[in-house]
Amino acid sequence: MLTYTPGSTLVHRLDPRTKLAVQFAFALVAFTASTAPQLIGLFVVGLGSLRLAQLAVRAVLRAYWVVLLILALGPVLAAVTLGPPWLRLDPALVSLRSIARIVPILFVSAAYIHTTPIRETRAAIQRTIPGRPGQLLGVGVALTFRYVPVLRADLRSVRDAIRARNGDTRSLWERSQRLTVLLVDRALRRSDQLAIALQARCFAWNPTLPRLQFSRRDVPVWLLSIAFVVVAVVDLLGL
Repeated sequence: MLTYTPGSTLVHRLDPRTKLAVQFAFALVAFTASTAPQLIGLFVVGLGSLRLAQLAVRAVLRAYWVVLLILALGPVLAAVTLGPPWLRLDPALVSLRSIARIVPILFVSAAYIHTTPIRETRAAIQRTIPGRPGQLLGVGVALTFRYVPVLRADLRSVRDAIRARNGDTRSLWERSQRLTVLLVDRALRRSDQLAIALQARCFAWNPTLPRLQFSRRDVPVWLLSIAFVVVAVVDLLGL
């Protein structure tokens, strides 16, 4: 599971609002890309972001392997038909082209998670979206980033406990039932602990967040974001 790792790379030193902007702009241009050169360019940008963040491609693939596996099934399912000729290549290529747009987005988002503290993400959201909606979104994103790794650790510990008690000798249905019940029980306990912790720490909707400030190094990234948006608009309008 990818989490924030302190560092001094260029991506670490960027303002989180800049990194969020380039993510959204890159996602926009990715979903409008259709030609092979455009898709290659998306991968170049995605791999370049990992390089600048000093994040190994192997670590990203290991973190997103479930997502990538599900995406890989898309072209296979698209190629299968219920009658002759049983397999069709054109739908598989269309599905593969769609999937090729998503992988670079995962690379860019992984670079963001690796280089941005959770509190800075919350500060960027709350200072970009005013009022209670921004506060609610900031809190939701912060809690998601903090508790997804915890829930994944609970999943591993429950699975190991079942195996230690020879649970893997049972049927797949029984194991799935047992795993689901235990995970739901742990998730409910975590929610109760979270509520008590928030009360104990006098949870506030508008806490003192980190101070954010743009610098000269953010300017080229903002220009890149604008260029992404322009390219996406040109593709959408067919100019």
